[in-house]
Formats: sequence, C-alpha cells, structure tokens
Amino acid sequence: MCKEILPNLFRLKIPLPESPLKYLNSYVIRDAYRSMIIDTGLNRQECLDAMMAGLHKIEIDLEKSDIFITHLHADHFGLVAKLATDTSNIYFSRPEKELMESWEGFEAMIAYAGKNGFPENELRSALDKHPGAKYGSDWIPEMKVLDDGDAIHVGDYHFKCIATPGHTMGHICLYEPSKKLLVAGDHILIDITPNIQCWSDTQNPLKHYLASLDKVAGLQVDLVLPGHRRLIRNHDARIAELKQHHAYRLTEVLTILEGWPLNAFQVASRMTWDIKADSWDQFPVAQRWFATGEAISHLRYLEEEGKLAHKNSVYSLIQ
Repeated sequence: MCKEILPNLFRLKIPLPESPLKYLNSYVIRDAYRSMIIDTGLNRQECLDAMMAGLHKIEIDLEKSDIFITHLHADHFGLVAKLATDTSNIYFSRPEKELMESWEGFEAMIAYAGKNGFPENELRSALDKHPGAKYGSDWIPEMKVLDDGDAIHVGDYHFKCIATPGHTMGHICLYEPSKKLLVAGDHILIDITPNIQCWSDTQNPLKHYLASLDKVAGLQVDLVLPGHRRLIRNHDARIAELKQHHAYRLTEVLTILEGWPLNAFQVASRMTWDIKADSWDQFPVAQRWFATGEAISHLRYLEEEGKLAHKNSVYSLIQ
C-alpha cells in the first residue's frame, strides 16, 4: 500500500510476516534531484516485493535515492543492502553504527538474561529464530554518520536530526519545523508502547527514553509519522500517555517487590502484560524475553533512583 501523506511524502506499508506489528511504515520523500527512503523492512522477499512495488508506483529511482535509518532493528534496517546502490548515502546515527561494528552476537545478552533468571537454553533457541538473526541485512554498506542537530535537506523538506535514545541507544528522529512534522521511528507509537529493554547493570534506557519523550514534547508538531501502526495527530497527548504508562509500570514493580526480593525474570512474571495466554509459562519465549528486558529497564531505573537495592541479580526495596 502506498499513500501520499503530504506533497511528495509517501507512506509505504511494508508487511512484517509472523509479527504482531503487522507492517512497517516506510516513508519516501520524492524529489527530481534526489529522493530519500526512511526505514526499509526485513530482509525477506515479501518486504522487498512490497518496497519495490511502492517505489515503482511513485517512480522512485534507487540510483538517485538515499536511505535514512531511524535505528538498527532488523525491521527498519534489514533491506538496506538490497536497496543501496553505488550512489546511495546511507544515513545512520553514531551509536547505532558503533554497536553494529562491534556486534558479536547474542551470547552476552543470553548470559546476562540467565543471570537474571531466564532459562538460557530456551532463550538461545528463540533468538536463533529471531527476525534480527534471520532477516538482517546481507551486508552493511558504508554509512554516513549523523549526530543530534544535523540537517538533511530533501526537496522541500528540511529535516533536523533529533537524538532520542531509549528504544535503542542510537535511535534518531527527523523533525521538519516549518511543516511541524516528526518522523518518529519507534520512539512514539500509537496503540502500543515502544519496547524499552535493558540487558546491562550499567545502562538505564528507561531514563534515556523518558528524557527523550520530554525532548520531543517541546517541539511544535502537528503530525507524527511512526514506524508502525497509525499516524499520530496529537503528539502531546500521546507522549503524556506513554509517560503515564511507565509511571504505572514503576509503581507496579515497587508493589511486586513489597512481598520479598526477586530477580528480574520473577518480577516480569508478576507484571501485567497484554498477551493472550493463561499463564506466564504459556507466554511465547520471545514475549517472555521482551517482558524480562522491560522489567530490567524499570528495575534499573528504580535502582538508580535509590528505591531498590540490587545484589546477586536479586532486587529488593530500600526501606
């Protein structure tokens, strides 16, 4: 599906088979001199077919197109190698580029999850089937690094890069002030909340995410173009809802820990989740992984706020 949202700005719905997200919103700014594609879809045939059909419909020449990636997840980055040409500029944030260049696989994450109570063998098996492992880019083309505040000009659109760490540490949005337009990637979504995971004792992604919400809340925005689901017309209201959601989550975690100390996997099993399953044990392994990562992000936030103690991967209330 291809739809013109604003003059020469199109949304292409790229299917995400077997994913509850259903599709990725890829955005294309068309210009006679040089066009730009924002996010790509997974590296699988269904995604490539939809992308090429959409680009053909709006007469986009890949030899005269650049690609902007909001963040490194495979549903946003996976097709880049199949779309890039010798003339393409591939725009990426510095933290994401550095992470990709130093990537050594999931083993460190699996070990950390195991330390926090997640059965390692189950997780390893699930990650072998994870879209990031199965449908990532064939190769990583040369990337042009963008930093917070950098400008990108495409036709009549003049974007400013807005660093929004949280969903990933290098997540970046595009803001067009004259059109009051925010290309949000997975920073702001409607109907669902962006997944904020943590797999480290030294990081605090939820703190970064909440600060990033405050950062974009200060912008004049009439229309948000998210990476998934529907477009957002009232960004201030949605930001308030997202902040309220995490405030509820933080209170929920504190309540869970009123009984006794628990590890992250145990905390996640007691949190409320919008998943159709009769019990935690019946959650798909991938969903338990997401949930445990979310639990850790809230536990780490509360720990740095001085509300929790953390010893031997067990969290307890500070009385």
